[in-house]
Amino acid sequence: MGCKVVVTGLGIVSPVGSGQGEFFENLMAGRSGIRRVDMPHSEKLSIHIAGTVPDFDPTAHFTKMQLTSMERFSQMALVAARQAVQDAEMQLEEAERTRAGVMMGTGMGGAGTLEEGYLEVLAKGEPRVRPLSVVLGMNNAAASHISMEFGLRGPNITYSTACSSSAIAIGEAARQIRHGYADVMLAGGSEALLTVGVMKAWEALRTLALEDPAGPGASCKPFSRQRNGLVLGEGACVLVLENAERAAARGARIYAELAGYACASDASHISKPDAAGQARAIRAALADACMQPADIGYINAHGTATLVGDVQETRAIKEVFGSRAPNIPVSSTKSMHGHLMGATGAVEFMTSILAMHHKAVPPTINLNEPDPECDLDYVPNVGRHDVPLGAVMSNSFAFGGSNAVLIARRYTS
Repeated sequence: MGCKVVVTGLGIVSPVGSGQGEFFENLMAGRSGIRRVDMPHSEKLSIHIAGTVPDFDPTAHFTKMQLTSMERFSQMALVAARQAVQDAEMQLEEAERTRAGVMMGTGMGGAGTLEEGYLEVLAKGEPRVRPLSVVLGMNNAAASHISMEFGLRGPNITYSTACSSSAIAIGEAARQIRHGYADVMLAGGSEALLTVGVMKAWEALRTLALEDPAGPGASCKPFSRQRNGLVLGEGACVLVLENAERAAARGARIYAELAGYACASDASHISKPDAAGQARAIRAALADACMQPADIGYINAHGTATLVGDVQETRAIKEVFGSRAPNIPVSSTKSMHGHLMGATGAVEFMTSILAMHHKAVPPTINLNEPDPECDLDYVPNVGRHDVPLGAVMSNSFAFGGSNAVLIARRYTS
């Protein structure tokens, strides 16, 4: 089984707030971070809403020299990592740095740099692109910058499995600690894909939500009869994971034990979700945690607000949890922060941990008329306080059929 793995630090840059306090307060208040986008060439878009981080100023965090080699997704990742390290009060001796590493997830890495290069050469006719385009745009740039900033010389790995990328990064980082390959890991995800080219590609898939007449914040409607698609988002989230004995010995504040993790493939369709594959991942995560379905007090759903996805996830939860399924609070916070793709698993796992930490369950906003096929307790519109939680689950179900599930529980030595 190996040693216990605990979460001792949390950091986030998101459409609903930066820093865990602001982030969770806004979730509980049902405040949406989905806004109209403003970017070059946005007149070419048919859909103009996304979960944006409009107040993120990289010059407040980095020097001009640093910014020459840092794309937006790396910038947000490093700011989130700094928050997490500060929150954990993590100090490493030189000898400890070889047993400390980084695992991050991203779907599209430096999408902005790639698009800028295409425009320079193909649209403007320029003979070359920015000299550092490769290191700006590569998917492992964020993890590398985090590793360099903190001198972490252990494992440094980036996962790219679409929407489950950062959930898998966190789960695999925990395995590094559990099986003795590392003592400390920074793990999470980052995404900055709000470019015209990327958004046009998603428009072509016909999966993006239309802007609601009531405004952008009312547009993402998971589990609602009126839902019509997902809303793309950007941001980053990083957690500090530690060997439990090490954390306890240094007197660290422990948010939770990362008790269970599993991934499973649908092996059926490149984009259509499958309840059977999702249920396999949920069962495997419970088995990894040596827990029963009755032990889970809250589920943060993948809940993208697509017509097929929400129904399939509902079926998967009912398949595993049986008659107890209607009694478990389940919410989709994507209704507020949007779908951060490669970063979304980390954001939602952090949300689950904070729900347990604060004894509070965030709502699914914009859920005024539930879909009859989505008949669980999806915490409509209003968050719940004073909810004692002993264990929580976070689902991440991706294109390509890559399903990942993480479970946290209250830490006991």
